[in-house]
Amino acid sequence: MSKRNSGQIRIIEAFLAIFIIFSAITISAGLTTKSTATENSNLASVGLQVLLQLDADGSLSAYIDAGDWSGMREALNLLLPVGVSFNLTVYNAEMRQINTETVSNGAFSGQEITLVEYVCASRNPEFRYYVVRLYLAVAK
Repeated sequence: MSKRNSGQIRIIEAFLAIFIIFSAITISAGLTTKSTATENSNLASVGLQVLLQLDADGSLSAYIDAGDWSGMREALNLLLPVGVSFNLTVYNAEMRQINTETVSNGAFSGQEITLVEYVCASRNPEFRYYVVRLYLAVAK
């Protein structure tokens, strides 16, 4: 091979390397889109599992009975996956909203919203139950 041909081979090699890099970027961008769609379809089950976990040890009804809405917000921030926006509303037996402040970590603008509805009983001696509505969306 002469010196004149080695320069041409290097240029072809550089074009092939650029083609491989752009192909890898294009394929990896498609993979991240598919995982977001899968996460969005499982959002209702994730929300229900979080509410069940909070209710299992009685902390859900304790937050509601005490009116500790900031504690509820922090617990949901810890238990929900990163990138999930939520808005929680609590209703009493007459379906009147009882949370006095917003229990949310962000705004829902142009996102697909999933609703999880859960009935929670108070652990106090006086029987009370609450309807908890948890609205969830994946941040885009």
